[in-house]
Amino acid sequence: MIQRLAVIGVGLIGGSLAAALRRRGLVREVVGCGRDARNLEQGVTMGVLDSYTHDPAEAVAGADMVVVAVTLGATRGILELIAPALDASSIVTDAGSTKVGIIADARLALGAHFPRFVPGHPIAGGERSGVEASNPELYERHRVILTPVAETAPAALAAVRDMWEATGAEVVDMAPAHHDEVLAATSHLPHMLAYALVDCLAGLEDGRGSILDYAAGGFRDFTRIASSNPAMWRDIALQNRAPLEALCARFEATFNDLRQAIARGDGAAMEAMFTHAKQVRDAYLRRSGKP
Repeated sequence: MIQRLAVIGVGLIGGSLAAALRRRGLVREVVGCGRDARNLEQGVTMGVLDSYTHDPAEAVAGADMVVVAVTLGATRGILELIAPALDASSIVTDAGSTKVGIIADARLALGAHFPRFVPGHPIAGGERSGVEASNPELYERHRVILTPVAETAPAALAAVRDMWEATGAEVVDMAPAHHDEVLAATSHLPHMLAYALVDCLAGLEDGRGSILDYAAGGFRDFTRIASSNPAMWRDIALQNRAPLEALCARFEATFNDLRQAIARGDGAAMEAMFTHAKQVRDAYLRRSGKP
């Protein structure tokens, strides 16, 4: 039982965590913190929150578990604000999708509280935002990655692991740098491609209106993630720029191979690439059990 859970950043991620724990009767009190009063009031109306404040230090006072679910660019500032108000036993975790930079920020911001900081990243989400998007089933059968470091207190790590497992998530540990490389490949690069494709096509006109008026399901499926929060993804790209830039270069080389095959009319080369890609994706779907 978490006695007092402070959720700083009550959106899809933080709100869904609070809703999942509340549904299972594993939290006694949830305090939300954010800047949008209407969003926080909605959280109370929905039963996700018991109360709210706009002051991060006030939110964490007396909390045994603190979840920081704000954008990467705002995380260090939040950690600096809450550090003086944390209890000696308060556990702090985050939900950011890069870890090396966040860990460095937390080490500086939290000082003596740093051993009770457990870096985390739930691999779940969606395009909708705000507490209205909260889903108590969001984390079921999804992975949550924890990236503890040498200083991380075992009891704090165990408490955060228990919290996430209680939501139905599969919790795994990973080295911070490896996490950032893996997520750059599987999440960050795809978002960059989706944004770039939409931006590329947005200006194309055929004399009768936007070419996007003729887009079908394939375009919608591929570019779905381009509806995600632009500021959040700006921060992710900046925080994880070294692994992401390397992958952008790798993708550019692969795409250039395809471009050259198209230019020379090399159907065999194109079909070989497409066949290999299909085989890899089909195998991934079989392993994941997803349609």
